[in-house]
Amino acid sequence: MDIGYTFNWISREIFGVPAYLVGIMTAIALIASRKSWGDVLGGSLKATLGFIILGIGANAVIAAMTPLGLLITGVAPEGSKGVVPTNEAITAIAAGNATVFADVAYAMFFGVLLSLVIARVTPLRYVFLTGHHMLFMATVLTVVLLGQKVTDWLAILVGAVGLGTMMVVMPALAHPWMKRVTSNEPVAIGHFGTLGYILAGISGQIVGRGSKSTEEMEFPQGLRFLRDPMLGTAVAMVVIYLLMGIAYLVVQGEAAAVKNIGGSAVGGAGGYFAVLFNQALVFGGGVAVILLGVRTILGEIVPAFSGIAERVIPGAVPALDCPVTFPYAPNAVLVGFLSSVVGGLLGFFILVAGLGSALAIPLILPGMVPHFFTGGTAGVFGNATGGRRGAVVGGFVNGLFITLFAAFLVPTMQAIGFQNTTFGDADFQWFGLLVGNLARPGDVVAAILVIAACAVLIVFASWWQKTRVETGWVPGAGNAPVEARPPEALAR
Repeated sequence: MDIGYTFNWISREIFGVPAYLVGIMTAIALIASRKSWGDVLGGSLKATLGFIILGIGANAVIAAMTPLGLLITGVAPEGSKGVVPTNEAITAIAAGNATVFADVAYAMFFGVLLSLVIARVTPLRYVFLTGHHMLFMATVLTVVLLGQKVTDWLAILVGAVGLGTMMVVMPALAHPWMKRVTSNEPVAIGHFGTLGYILAGISGQIVGRGSKSTEEMEFPQGLRFLRDPMLGTAVAMVVIYLLMGIAYLVVQGEAAAVKNIGGSAVGGAGGYFAVLFNQALVFGGGVAVILLGVRTILGEIVPAFSGIAERVIPGAVPALDCPVTFPYAPNAVLVGFLSSVVGGLLGFFILVAGLGSALAIPLILPGMVPHFFTGGTAGVFGNATGGRRGAVVGGFVNGLFITLFAAFLVPTMQAIGFQNTTFGDADFQWFGLLVGNLARPGDVVAAILVIAACAVLIVFASWWQKTRVETGWVPGAGNAPVEARPPEALAR
């Protein structure tokens, strides 16, 4: 069998499937803990099912957010056109070129192995388990390097180094804030929107002194049911969808609303609003499924990792996808999402006002998927250090950042043939820009510069791990304490 085909298959069909990757790592951890084969099989299968449940919820939320994105773009200033950041779109384009995607697969495969080596030999004991983000980061690094005329084998090597570095560095940098979010649970954030979460945590610390947690919101007696995260999210989204639906109806008219959003010609505006009402409820149900998936994963993977910590990578901490933070502050997720959209809209209008034309960059329309997942997580981080004000400002800062940096990245994407698309999460944006600029000399010089930058990141993150994470430094400690709500508490 061709070895290249084998690597490609493993990268796409195993490492590229988050549920399988988490199941495999859970199995390894349980074997290292010398559990029975029954415990290994049951634990790894349950962790895999937890990720599948999480994916079902995420897909439901993504599908329900599609009409909301259409509503927002439909009420934007007439004639304004732009790009909606979509990680999956660029990966799909790369997958259409067999040669390019083979390089991506190699970079991903070797990058994952390198991350484990770095975790073993440095203080950065993080095992990154978000498979699709490994694929996305491998894609952005490989295509940027190939676009700067770096030869295939060097692009694979440098892309692997960049991916392996980011997989251990970013969880380390965010971990003090993550510990505050989780009340020191042994789990890290493994998602490449991390710079946005760090900025949200810092923003919360600046603005939130004395602010109560979003989870302590007081409701009148008749609205106490809204304290349930599923019900509160669903009701809030019904209000948002219907308000945006009214605005869209006024701007576009009934015929366009029914045609573009849904409903029937017979039902008219009534059918149109029925569709929006249903999508808002699907959104709330999808969030509830995500929370169930997270609880299932954590119930298996955190105890299992004690085996890896003891025998394979001493002190190993699993770095998981961003929804792992949602059960700790469900109200903050919604607050952060909405604030992130507002920040994204401000970024859009900043580009409309002249920054876009001055820098020859396109307008960035709010993409609901990155704003929900990264904005919601930013809200949790902001709430952890600054309560309600922190959640609002943290989500807003994240939304503004991912909008402006998405615009800055577009010229790099266009230069290598990726038209009208860009990455939507913070780390793809800033690291893609860094690698793209360092790689301009091409080939060997580019490789030396990028690898040197990765070495600097590892050294800085190792210092951070020793002086901040391992010393127990808690960001936002001067603020009013924020009580985390661990996933197991939500199950009761």
